[in-house]
Amino acid sequence: WPGGAVEWDWTQTGTHHQPGIQPADIAEILAQGVEVMILSRGMQLRLETSPETVRMLESRGIEHHSLETSQAVEMYNRLAREGMRVGGVFHSTC
Repeated sequence: WPGGAVEWDWTQTGTHHQPGIQPADIAEILAQGVEVMILSRGMQLRLETSPETVRMLESRGIEHHSLETSQAVEMYNRLAREGMRVGGVFHSTC
């Protein structure tokens, strides 16, 4: 997120590939006032995003993108360079 980062530990929220990224996985990032959220799906696109997470982002009017990890990193870096308040979760493996 803008000005900070923490290691993403799935075990804290019980996240698995399905149903995927949980609202609790991104709560700390959203608290930083992000405008855009990048959700990495992993290098093999195995990680999903739970419908509750999507609804939460949409209800708050936060633009979000679910991408393969290298594409997610590229988009995050581009948006950050452009001055957007962007946050992301990045799954580096499958």
